Amino acid sequence: MEDSIDRHIAHWSRELADLDPDVEGAITRMQTLVALLRRRREAALKARRLKGWEYDILWRLRSTGPPYQATPTWLAQALGAHPATLTSRLDRMEEAGHLTRAHDPSDRRRLLVALTDQGHAAWEGAIGDQAAAEHELLAPLTDNERAQLAGLLRKVVTAAETDGPPLMPPVERP
Repeated sequence: MEDSIDRHIAHWSRELADLDPDVEGAITRMQTLVALLRRRREAALKARRLKGWEYDILWRLRSTGPPYQATPTWLAQALGAHPATLTSRLDRMEEAGHLTRAHDPSDRRRLLVALTDQGHAAWEGAIGDQAAAEHELLAPLTDNERAQLAGLLRKVVTAAETDGPPLMPPVERP
């Protein structure tokens, strides 16, 4: 069975004599599938009237575990955002009803950002859309093939992480 990547490889094999078709095929397929998932994510977020940065803030807050709250400083660091940018974004999300900001009862100098029920619902809907798109993408594979694919990709990620930081930073509680 041939796909569009096979045609890409056939073309470039004529142009580049030392092209490794297996490496080119694997990398190009991964890049293409990531781009497809990104487009589906953007469409799902748009349908839910969420921007990518809004989803990222909801995701970070949800990742903290109950009671799903964090300081703005922690959020800015976790998201790699400038504090002023984050403040503006939190203003908009608070107006939309996705989160609240309140002083920490144990230290009134600290501000805490917390998910609202609406914020939880928005995140759960968006993550549900993503899960559906991911399951749809891998539907042609059997359970064993999905496990094999996950194992092979784990092997590649483990090797890539050997000389550097984790590709997926750990979720840390604030």
